[in-house]
Amino acid sequence: MTQITTDRPSTAYDRIPYLIAFDEVSAFKDTYGGAIGKVVVEAHHLKPHTPSDSVVIFSHPIGGGAYLPLVGMLARMGVHTIYCNTRYRGNDTALIMERAVMDFGACIRDAKERLGYKKVYLGGWSGGGAQSLFYQAEAQDPRITHTPAGDPYDLTAAGFIPADGVLLLAAHLSRNLTLTEWLDASIEDESRPFDRNPAWNIFAADGPKPPFSADFIAEYRARQIARNRRITAWVKEQLAHLKAKGLEHHERCFTVQGTMGDPRWVDPLVDPNEREPGHCMLGDPFVVNDGPVGLARFTTLRSWLSQWSYDDSQADGLKCAARIACPMLVIENGADDACTPSHAARLMAAANRCEIDHDVIKGANHYYFGQPALAGQAAELVRDWIAARD
Repeated sequence: MTQITTDRPSTAYDRIPYLIAFDEVSAFKDTYGGAIGKVVVEAHHLKPHTPSDSVVIFSHPIGGGAYLPLVGMLARMGVHTIYCNTRYRGNDTALIMERAVMDFGACIRDAKERLGYKKVYLGGWSGGGAQSLFYQAEAQDPRITHTPAGDPYDLTAAGFIPADGVLLLAAHLSRNLTLTEWLDASIEDESRPFDRNPAWNIFAADGPKPPFSADFIAEYRARQIARNRRITAWVKEQLAHLKAKGLEHHERCFTVQGTMGDPRWVDPLVDPNEREPGHCMLGDPFVVNDGPVGLARFTTLRSWLSQWSYDDSQADGLKCAARIACPMLVIENGADDACTPSHAARLMAAANRCEIDHDVIKGANHYYFGQPALAGQAAELVRDWIAARD
């Protein structure tokens, strides 16, 4: 077990890796390797030695958070915890959100039926927040029978089990909305992404400089949405062209440059919090804007529509939040360099049928890296919130 030093009492727990497998018929394969027609997802069960009837289940579209500070801290505080990776662990190139949420549902069902937990709370950490909202929306109000690309994928027949509550922990709006707010608005032609309009290039030496006016931000945001919609229109044209040629299941891969051009990272007065100016969760935003780890850098036609399209993604956090009714805990990190205050505010406003508790961890960065005491504060809030409902 990874050790974290805190002043808080520590409860012994076991970390149990396990697999969840289920059959799925698909016209094409969008993950590398593995048996065709079989989905296998990896999970970690952090099981304290003190028994409990409730469990927090974390998941994220591309996973990888089983060893995050908050996850282990919860287990040390006696909270039974599961981290469930989707089939797209570590690679969102061809990620379909409808399939990712199906994987999440399989883990939740396994926790209830095999592991015997009576209550399940969704741990919506970062990008897992919108995924949790998407799952809960389809569990309480099932609607989806096709992906945005028109491929059959019936979530209404999945029999999702509604969770007993949703935790939004340093959560952003959703992949489609967050990408749009991070798009570089100076790119006006995707075929020439490095020819940028200097009037909107916030990283250029001769470009606009902070503090940005309200009018500048409003126009910049409108240009970001327009850019997302131009890409979406091109994607739909490509899919229609393939289908017209009888290539129903064929795909096209493409790159998207300039995806960390959010004025927030340049001007700390835009959606202000305690974050470090000129910095984002992935480092220097000027570098990340065109670097390999930027959102949507490598993607496919179907994946763009499912996870990145401003208008078409069915995993839109605001739209999903409006469809659910359950207890909700929202924890903001005061120095978050990924999910700034307006994200939590908009999600809470959208979830207008939920009973919401809201807390802010002052000075906390997105991951609590180097901040075990602040991770402990967040874990205590989660522990006490769950205990009040059990």
